[in-house]
Amino acid sequence: MAESPAKALRRILDSPGVHLGPACFDALSAKLVERAGFDYCFTSGFSISAARLGLPDVGLISYGEMLDQGRQIIQAVSIPVIADGDNGYGNAMNIKRTVRDAIRAGFAGIFLEDQVSPKACGHTRGRKVVPREEAVMRIKAAIDARKESGSDIVIIARTDSRQAVSFDESLWRSQAFADAGAEVLFIDALTSKEEMKAFCEIAPSVPKMANMLEGGGKTPILSPTELEDIGFKIVVYPLSLIGVSIRAMQNALTAIKGGQIPSHGSIPSFEEIKEIVGFNSYYEEEKRYATNTHQVSSQNVVPLVWAKSDGLVLLRTWG
Repeated sequence: MAESPAKALRRILDSPGVHLGPACFDALSAKLVERAGFDYCFTSGFSISAARLGLPDVGLISYGEMLDQGRQIIQAVSIPVIADGDNGYGNAMNIKRTVRDAIRAGFAGIFLEDQVSPKACGHTRGRKVVPREEAVMRIKAAIDARKESGSDIVIIARTDSRQAVSFDESLWRSQAFADAGAEVLFIDALTSKEEMKAFCEIAPSVPKMANMLEGGGKTPILSPTELEDIGFKIVVYPLSLIGVSIRAMQNALTAIKGGQIPSHGSIPSFEEIKEIVGFNSYYEEEKRYATNTHQVSSQNVVPLVWAKSDGLVLLRTWG
């Protein structure tokens, strides 16, 4: 029996070392993550909102749109995919539905955060969090939904209270999430190496996640070795793929507007593109179903008179 996505993610969490996971935003970016040899990937609400809607990650993208994008991503790859569940899209009952649908879609794990609605991107201004009791109840609801579904999806508890309230508040909430049953802990927008160390010291048996937001976020960018030494188990890179895609498209458009095509080396060959999107594997699989029968065309269809009735000629064709 094939290993379930959740079991594959749990195996990664139980294995030695630190594990890196770039964010994907569509089926193609997920395929590229897998082809590059990564063990898992995760969906980024920031990147999906940008790619699918051309809008900022401020709560404008809907639950249904995120779920639909996630299904397309999961179908494109064999590695486990972690869902960005945002704030669960409502109260505890909404969170249970969000988790159940993530399970049905085939996600290996799901992030759930303690922001109010509408939410905001983790490293941007304007974030607010729900009260402590409600934040913990969200995680309990997610755990209950998993148990009721008979699933082993990994529940990842995220708090945004470091920026919304204080660092001490984020530590308290993380411990409370662990006590409620969360299996991975994540404080977003930690501001120093010292804060990262203090975070990893609470609930030592629960894996910690680091967010290396590229291009100027609040958290220091550390090497995988440094992050492992501090105590992190998984590391996510949320903007690398969407960021380099934006820059590459801008450069290509500048070249085309100037009457040129993108420079050699900045664009894959047509053969490479076909290989990446799956033409060659499609052709190989298609051979399994090839037949010797010829296709009917207009050149080998001969009209024949079938009958006459009241001056009308009825025709049938014979190939």
